[in-house]
Amino acid sequence: MISAIAGDLCGVPFEFNNIKEEEYTGPLFTKKSTYSDDSVLSVATADALLSKTAYSDNYLKYATSYPNRGYGGNFLKMIRSGKLTPYNSYGNGSAMRAGPTGWVHSTLEETLEEAKRSAECSHNHPQGVRGAQAVAAAIFTARKGEGRMAVMKAVQKLGYDLSYKTSELRRRTFHVDCEATIPICMAVFNETESFEDAMRLGIAMGGDVDTNCCIVGSICDAFYGLPSPEIIEEVYNRIPSQMAKVVTAFVHEYIDEKLTLPKGTGDEGTLEEKLKRVFL
Repeated sequence: MISAIAGDLCGVPFEFNNIKEEEYTGPLFTKKSTYSDDSVLSVATADALLSKTAYSDNYLKYATSYPNRGYGGNFLKMIRSGKLTPYNSYGNGSAMRAGPTGWVHSTLEETLEEAKRSAECSHNHPQGVRGAQAVAAAIFTARKGEGRMAVMKAVQKLGYDLSYKTSELRRRTFHVDCEATIPICMAVFNETESFEDAMRLGIAMGGDVDTNCCIVGSICDAFYGLPSPEIIEEVYNRIPSQMAKVVTAFVHEYIDEKLTLPKGTGDEGTLEEKLKRVFL
């Protein structure tokens, strides 16, 4: 959850300004590192799971509350109409917002069904649903501690060809569909050993960098654990306070109840105090 938002922040400066070098060695966070629709809708998914509200209602509420964050054209039309209904999309928006669904259930079957629900309120095309399920399956498998190859196989079982290396996928084109996005993200995950390494490779891959890094980041939280206090601080200082409070509540509920936030994030205090600030 936190690493998904961090990935979005890392990727935003490079989405329409892809680097030309084979590797990225610069800072992961700059003045241009702001949150996009990837973060907004990921938090909306987390909020829907916490509050037991409909995904469609939450996505509409969050996109309206946080406008001008790079929403896709068809999604934006729905938001402007005041009602989010399925429009047969197979874009990667369903995958980038699905991360929280990988944390809440005890079986893979339940997890896949939850991911499907999060997708089909807009991305009801089979490829759109499958993209969300791929991310959820990767997170579910990773948090169960089953190892890197098990994570890859969980996604492969959904029908994705994950035989390609990043060197073969680099900068082919600007992909925004799930069918092309998932293999890129899984290759980045498979070839790196930490969140930071994954972000650097994700940036170097080019294309839809913020979405790719958001998806990879969501898997990193489950596979490597929460990021460093420095990265957590970057996240909390760059997103709106209400979004930060939802993130805190979700992490404590499903990921790490002992999470201690760095001082200066504006969200310090005991778990009881933080949850009161969210729900009271």
